[in-house]
Amino acid sequence: MTVIPATKEDAAAILALQQAAYQSEAELYQDWSIPPLTQSLSELQQEIATITVLKASQGSRLVGSVRAVQQEDNSVAIGRLIVDPALQGQGIGSCLMAAIEAAFPTAPRFELFTGSLSLRNIRLYERLGYRFFSRRQLSAQVELVFMEKRIHHTQGR
Repeated sequence: MTVIPATKEDAAAILALQQAAYQSEAELYQDWSIPPLTQSLSELQQEIATITVLKASQGSRLVGSVRAVQQEDNSVAIGRLIVDPALQGQGIGSCLMAAIEAAFPTAPRFELFTGSLSLRNIRLYERLGYRFFSRRQLSAQVELVFMEKRIHHTQGR
C-alpha cells in the first residue's frame, strides 16, 4: 500500500469513497445530511488545493484517505479518515493516521472528532493515543466527541 498526497485529479475518486465509507455513519445516526455525504466535488477540490489530503492506494485502487490542517496555535485538526468499507479493520486507517501525523512533524497536538456512537472509530483513535477532551451535542440524535493527542518533542543538543 502506498500513501501519498492527493491531487485535484483524485477528488472524484476520494469523494465516491467518502460517500461509501460514511454510509454506515449515516445509518448509525439516521442522518443522511452529514457533511461527508453532502460535500460537493468542487468543495473537495478546493480542500485538496489548500490543506493536506493524503490518499492510500493498493496498486491503482484507492482504498482510503485522510485530511488535516494546521491551526493558528500550531495544533493539527485531522478530518475525514475514510477506508473502503470492504477493507476496514486491516490497518489502513492506522497507516493513514500515522502518515498524516508524520506530515506535521513539529505539531504539538493533533485533534479530531467523531460521533459518540461511532465506537469502532473511538477504539481506533484510543489505540493510537487519542484521548477525549470535549463533547458537543450537534443535534437531537448526534453528539460529537472531540479527541486529542499531545506530542512532546525533545530538543536536540
